[in-house]
Amino acid sequence: MPSTPQRPAPAPSGPSDAAAEDLALYREKFRRRLPESLDELHGPTQGIVDLPLHMARSGMTSYDLGKPRQRMGLYRAVLHEGLHDDLPRYLNQDLLLQLWPVLRTLVGRTVRAVWEDAFPQLASRTRAAA
Repeated sequence: MPSTPQRPAPAPSGPSDAAAEDLALYREKFRRRLPESLDELHGPTQGIVDLPLHMARSGMTSYDLGKPRQRMGLYRAVLHEGLHDDLPRYLNQDLLLQLWPVLRTLVGRTVRAVWEDAFPQLASRTRAAA
């Protein structure tokens, strides 16, 4: 009996396949940046913080942690634009946990999902705050 030749797996055929692949790559970009543990986050809790240009997409480079809106803006910028080495330098574990119930509504869905999947204590803070 002759054997049938094997065919290669089909490539993404439609927009939904390509979109799913793009989303997976986007999630992976944020996942690779995560620290091993929130315990690594030893950033400042007070004073003025100056961000490098690669994180200052909004045009704002200095943030006063004593001002709630600026504190949220700093954390949002770092979560979206910060690289792996930036996270421990600019984020503080206690402050992140405190801000998370509101901050999670200000970051994109992918960023929120990646952080909550990796650190269940963030999701539990949200449920406790509700």
